Amino acid sequence: MPTELPYAADAEVSLSYDELDVLRRQYEKELAQSHVTVQSKFNYAWGLVKSPMREHQVEGVRLLQEIYRAEPGRRRECLYYLALGHYKMGNYEEARRFNSLLREKEPTNMQASSLEQLIDDRVKREGYIGMALVGGAAAIGTILLAGLIRRARK
Repeated sequence: MPTELPYAADAEVSLSYDELDVLRRQYEKELAQSHVTVQSKFNYAWGLVKSPMREHQVEGVRLLQEIYRAEPGRRRECLYYLALGHYKMGNYEEARRFNSLLREKEPTNMQASSLEQLIDDRVKREGYIGMALVGGAAAIGTILLAGLIRRARK
C-alpha cells in the first residue's frame, strides 16, 4: 500500500515565518468563524510541529491530538505526525508509542519503519551521553575526594 506520509527528515525542515503565518491566519480565521476545517487545523498543526520552537511543537502536537480524537478517518496520518512531533520534542517513549500503533496497522510502512530506527538511534545516543556525563561526574568526584584526603593527611 503506497503511503503519502513524509519521511522523518521532513520534520527537521522548518517552514518560513511567512509560510507558517499563512497557515496560522487561515486557522484563526476559521476559528473566529466557529468552523475550523480539519485540513486547516491539520496543516497548521504540522507547520507548528516542523518549527524549531518548542512551544510551537507542543501546540502542534496538541492540535494533532484533538484531530486524532475527533476524526477517526484521520487517525492513521495523525499517528505518524504525533510520533514525529514527540520525536522532535525529545519525548521518545511517546514517539515510540504512537509509531508502534501505526506499525501495528501498517507493518510494512517504510516511513514508520524509518522513524522507529531514528527513535532507537536517538535513545541510544542520549543513553551514551548520559553515561558519559555520569562517568565524568564520578571521575571529578573521585579527584575531589582524593584531594580532600591528601589535605586531611597533611
